Amino acid sequence: MKKRGKGIGVSFYGTGYGNGFPDVSNAIAEVDKKGNVTIYVGATEVGQGAKTVLIQIAAEVLGLKVDDIEIVCEDTSKTPDSGTAAASRQTYNTGNAVKKAADGLKRELLKRAKDYLKLNTILGLKMKDKRIYLDSFPQKSVCFKELVQNEKIKVKGTFKAKTTKIDDETGQGAPYYPYTFNCYGVEVEVDTQTGVVEVIRGVCAQDVGIAINPELIEGQIDGGFAMGVGYGIMENIDCINGRIINNKLSKYLIPTALDMPDLEKIIIEDPEPTAPFGAKGIGEPVIIPVVPAILNAVYDAIGVRLYEIPITPEKILKALKEEGREQ
Repeated sequence: MKKRGKGIGVSFYGTGYGNGFPDVSNAIAEVDKKGNVTIYVGATEVGQGAKTVLIQIAAEVLGLKVDDIEIVCEDTSKTPDSGTAAASRQTYNTGNAVKKAADGLKRELLKRAKDYLKLNTILGLKMKDKRIYLDSFPQKSVCFKELVQNEKIKVKGTFKAKTTKIDDETGQGAPYYPYTFNCYGVEVEVDTQTGVVEVIRGVCAQDVGIAINPELIEGQIDGGFAMGVGYGIMENIDCINGRIINNKLSKYLIPTALDMPDLEKIIIEDPEPTAPFGAKGIGEPVIIPVVPAILNAVYDAIGVRLYEIPITPEKILKALKEEGREQ
């Protein structure tokens, strides 16, 4: 017999290393003699879209298209340290460093434009498409490359995250900042004869601060949900006497596209005032609520509470038998 059930899971997640550990990101914004803009940052791209988002942040500050900016990363001979691609910190932490560097470069360019155009203030100066112009008289303008003299203009931005060590005695404190929140719901179908659990529908409400790139956010939710499904009902290291039995991808079961249900993704925007344009990172948070939502849905379906993951068919059948609910 196949039985259906629904469940929800909620979570909050602290961004960055936390607990008083130094959490610093650096970035450099540069304009060369040809007027080209480059961002140097030690952020590693692991498929999460960091390069795209960091370029978007710099482009927004400098009034440029994303194609007008080159980003150099993952090369320690050229880039400053931006910390690891971990703890959902690149958009928030390194994004802040990039924004600071771009803001500094913008101030320097405006200062040089004021002198070049023989103005008495930078007020009224606008920046767009590598040109700086007077808003009230656009014909009075200058290109980026005309403002670069003998050397490239380079400005460094540094961001230090707020993090506090918790009290060792009480375990109390505020180790992270900021936090990300979410609530996911799933519907499952449990075959009580085989013990197989199928996730047939998911709804994901995800706090993102501000969505700098909604398409990438939806991709993160898709990926995180798939990892959660694997964590909850499939992935299991089979270890006997210290030896991993399923030590090959051909033997280690993970979800495929066929295991993914239709997902309804709800992006919740609530700007974080300390973040670059209000945006938070969501790398790990999109995984966390999936498993509790699945476990609650299975309980709703068969009336048996399971406490150990992954909930494999064998565990489902054993639990049903122990509760006298086998079919």
